[in-house]
Amino acid sequence: MMLLAKLGAPSVPGKRRVEEDAISCRIETYHGCVMDRRKLLLVPAISMAIASFQYTFVKGIAKAEFADMPALRGKDYGKTKMRYPDYTETESGLQYKDYFHGKIQDLRVGDGPSPKKGETVVVDWDGYTIGYYGRIFEARNKTKGGSFEGGDKDFFKFKVGSGQVIPAFEEAISGMAPGGVRRIIVPPDLGYPDNDYNKLGPKPTTFSGQRALDFVLRNQGLIDKTLLFDIELLKIIPNQ
Repeated sequence: MMLLAKLGAPSVPGKRRVEEDAISCRIETYHGCVMDRRKLLLVPAISMAIASFQYTFVKGIAKAEFADMPALRGKDYGKTKMRYPDYTETESGLQYKDYFHGKIQDLRVGDGPSPKKGETVVVDWDGYTIGYYGRIFEARNKTKGGSFEGGDKDFFKFKVGSGQVIPAFEEAISGMAPGGVRRIIVPPDLGYPDNDYNKLGPKPTTFSGQRALDFVLRNQGLIDKTLLFDIELLKIIPNQ
C-alpha cells in the first residue's frame, strides 16, 4: 500500500494525509526520524551551552589583566599576565617565592632583620626573559673576580630606598633577610623604565646578557616583557 501511494495513488487531504505521513515516517525511515527529533531536541541545549560559553569568555576577558605589549596597548585583548598559585602576590602585582636549590619544601628565607632604608645590600642574582622563551640574561653563582675570595667586590650592591634599582627588586629585597633566596615574577610595570636597563639596576654584566634583555625590552611587537629574577641577599651594610 505504501508503495502504491508512492507510485501515484491519489493524495489524501487533511487528517488522513497527516496520518499517512506519520506512518511513513515510522515504517520507512524510523531511525532517520528518531535522529531528526534528537537533533531538534539538542538544538536548544547546544544554543544554551554556546551562549553560556560566550558569556563566560567575554566576562573573563573583561576581568583579565594583560601583559604589556606595545603593539596592543590601548586594546582590550592580548596575552594575560601569568599567575602562579604557589607564589605570593603583593598588591603591586609582584609575585615571589622563597626557596633553596629550587626545592619548595626546603624554603630559605634567611636569618636576621630585613634591610632598612638607607642601608646598602649586597646581592647575587640571575635573570630570565620568562615571557619570551625563558632566555637567561644574567647567571647567579658565576665566577667573581678571579682569585678574589670571601668578599663582595664583584657582587651587585645598592642602597635601599635610593631608587637605584627597578621597583620589583626594591620591593623584593625589603622583605628578605641575609642568606635568603627569593624568586620573583616581574610584570613590565615593575621592571625597567622606558624598557631601558641602563636607567636602573640590576644590569646584566655580559654583552650577551645585555643583548638578550635589550631585544625583549625594546621590541615593539607581540613580545611579553615579563621577567623572572632569582635574588640572594648576601649581606646588609649598615649606614655609616
